[in-house]
Amino acid sequence: MNRGGSSKVVQHNHSTMPQGDQDRDFWQREPTLYTVKGMAILDNDGNRILAKYYDKNLFPTPKDQKMFEKNLFSKTHRANAEIIMLDGLTCIYKSNVDLFFYVMGLSHENELILMSVLNCLYDSVSQILRKNVEKRAVLDSLDIVMLAMDEICDGGIILDADASSVVQRVALRTDDIPLGEQTVAQVLQSAKEQLKWSLLK
Repeated sequence: MNRGGSSKVVQHNHSTMPQGDQDRDFWQREPTLYTVKGMAILDNDGNRILAKYYDKNLFPTPKDQKMFEKNLFSKTHRANAEIIMLDGLTCIYKSNVDLFFYVMGLSHENELILMSVLNCLYDSVSQILRKNVEKRAVLDSLDIVMLAMDEICDGGIILDADASSVVQRVALRTDDIPLGEQTVAQVLQSAKEQLKWSLLK
């Protein structure tokens, strides 16, 4: 497997892989048909905090999902790498304190695409939780983290990989969701202008 990110990409929209400074413009221009098969956040014992899978053929039941997560954690919690192949999937991951973040895609998906999604997920959670990326903080704001996942990916299709824009849209969707005071302060701070105009309408 080529770890340089030059592996074959399914070119659904006949566009080329974004590079360098073009990344942000690429993601903000329009949604793409680059896809992921799942995203998960596990604690440091391998227990699920939050997970979303977008292909029912891969893991049709919750039991199948949990078995995959257990196997995934056992192969990554002591490893220093950022990527492994497991059950035909490319799994990109990173850890922080007592959490492990994972993004899974098919083996032919470009690793740079998957890495950009992982970084967006982690950075979005970090901004929402005021850089307090720990199990307890995530559990206290689970609804908001779930919204962030939904803003990044819809049905497996990658919508956005820019954490700032993800957090701004999450802030606009949280009017009717009870949040902790710190989370409210952080989320609203990220979209102050957008919220001000929406309240004036």
